[in-house]
Amino acid sequence: MAEVIETRPFPPFLPSQATVMMMGTFPPAAEKRAMEFHYPNFQNDMWRVFGLVFFGEKDHFRKGEEKAMDPEKIKQFLDEKGIASCPTVYKAIREHGNASDAFLDVVETVNLGDVLKQIPDCKHIGTTGGKATEILLSLLPEKVKLPKTGETIPFVYDGRELTLTRLPSTSRAYPLSLVKKADAYKNFFHQCGLTTK
Repeated sequence: MAEVIETRPFPPFLPSQATVMMMGTFPPAAEKRAMEFHYPNFQNDMWRVFGLVFFGEKDHFRKGEEKAMDPEKIKQFLDEKGIASCPTVYKAIREHGNASDAFLDVVETVNLGDVLKQIPDCKHIGTTGGKATEILLSLLPEKVKLPKTGETIPFVYDGRELTLTRLPSTSRAYPLSLVKKADAYKNFFHQCGLTTK
């Protein structure tokens, strides 16, 4: 059977006034998505982390009793806070048919220059896991050492000074409690000058 090359299913979310951008790897396959927006798998804890960090409640972005988050509520919040979201991968092959980064064959990365031009005020990038961090570093003109989880490093891209923070993955497969993940993200957003709960 021929390997299927998938293109990311939805565009980057880029509020024009964004000062922060979250960058993961690649959304899960269609059957794992509970909404058509970033981090769409209900099992992924990204929006629970955001709920805890900014509102003190993990189900803040949940769609009632459904096993789904509310994409419109998330978009409105991100727009108000100036937080962008963009996967590091544009096209990929799922070697095992699942969302695991370990078996993701990257065919084409995001055009970082194009994305950053659309958010001229962005100063901080948070990568959500090791693979996303590695891919982002591969897009930089100068070699930069892979930061540890929780570490922030400065870098220059196209004459622009930015910071990169490697955050823990919000996948349930990543062995860290929800509260500890939320603490790491809270520290990151504080560094970025955003007000949290």
